[in-house]
Amino acid sequence: MKIYRLMIVTFVLILSFDVLAADIEVTVYADENYPPYSYVEDGELKGIYNEILKITFAQMQGYQVNIVPVPWKRGLKLIEDGDAFALYPPYFHVLKRPYIWPYSLPILDERVIVYCYSDILNNSLRPKWPEDYYGLTIGINAGFHLGGDKFWQAVKDKKIVVSEAKGNKENLLKLGSKRIDCYINDRISILWQLKQMKTKGEYDEGGKQSRLLEGATISIEQGFLGFTNTDNNYFYYKDDFKKQFDIIIYNMRRTGQTQKIINDFVN
Repeated sequence: MKIYRLMIVTFVLILSFDVLAADIEVTVYADENYPPYSYVEDGELKGIYNEILKITFAQMQGYQVNIVPVPWKRGLKLIEDGDAFALYPPYFHVLKRPYIWPYSLPILDERVIVYCYSDILNNSLRPKWPEDYYGLTIGINAGFHLGGDKFWQAVKDKKIVVSEAKGNKENLLKLGSKRIDCYINDRISILWQLKQMKTKGEYDEGGKQSRLLEGATISIEQGFLGFTNTDNNYFYYKDDFKKQFDIIIYNMRRTGQTQKIINDFVN
């Protein structure tokens, strides 16, 4: 009988160790419509953030991470209700979204810039925004409010003309045909879209369309992995997860691995 009990205790201990050693399954949500950073195409999650985070999660010890694409507003709601562990890539808006905390280290920088056809920048780099762009027609995506307060005041004062188009592709075609002088948007988004268009033969730089050059930087935002702050400690492993995540993200940026992923997308 004692031997039988000893066998049972040993079996229970073995099971306990197996449970303790098992990876924790974690679901992280991703914006499903934010190309080229995070988006779904033909049923597959793609994008720069996704490539970076897949590499990151694969290196983390003790976790099995599943990435699930979700509409952005729904993702924020899941975080706010404490039903989701983490979401990417929110900007750092602590006062606007108090339910997101903590934030990871910045995953990458998103830089809003001015792109112009080459004639506009040949004689001057025009580094000062928006003053160096007075008298020009600036393209922008419909519904976007990029550029900053000084820019929109200049538009109001009729020092700059704004021309709206549906999206990146439409604005780049207008820019290439010189129907606008410059176009403002996220730098990587512009380069990625231009790459797609050239690959498909929709943009012939130096042929039908003008050569484009980069002008002033308007602003810089950073994307993060944001964790829920309303889970009542349900996700008890949050601190350890964030610590491991931050170390890997830091090393990827320090060694140039993050930049290589970005370059592969846009070059």
